[in-house]
Amino acid sequence: MRRGILVVIIGVIIVSSGLLILVYGFNIFSEDYNLEIDPLKDEQNLFSTARVALSNTGKLPLTNVIINYGGQSTESIESISPGQKLLLSPPENAPLDFVTVTTSEGLNLTKTYRTPIKLPGMMGS
Repeated sequence: MRRGILVVIIGVIIVSSGLLILVYGFNIFSEDYNLEIDPLKDEQNLFSTARVALSNTGKLPLTNVIINYGGQSTESIESISPGQKLLLSPPENAPLDFVTVTTSEGLNLTKTYRTPIKLPGMMGS
């Protein structure tokens, strides 16, 4: 009887530990400051659309975020909270080659615009 109770207690401890790692483990191993950038441009026959997605994937807020869309096209954001995602539209005169984002925390990231795959029969292919 005691052995059965001991096995159940050990099982509960193992399952609880696994759940804690799943829920909190990813946050423990994440960096204090981290930013994901996803610039996208979709060129159609008659027009082009573009957007830049920013996600703060770090544990702490990012401040004084400056987005340079290329040339003289820039935008400034005071703060991005952890887990916050923003969808930005570059100005019409932006060259849409690459985006550079800098923060007060020392992040300096540059990414080129990606284009979605065009499938036959889809709009813009």
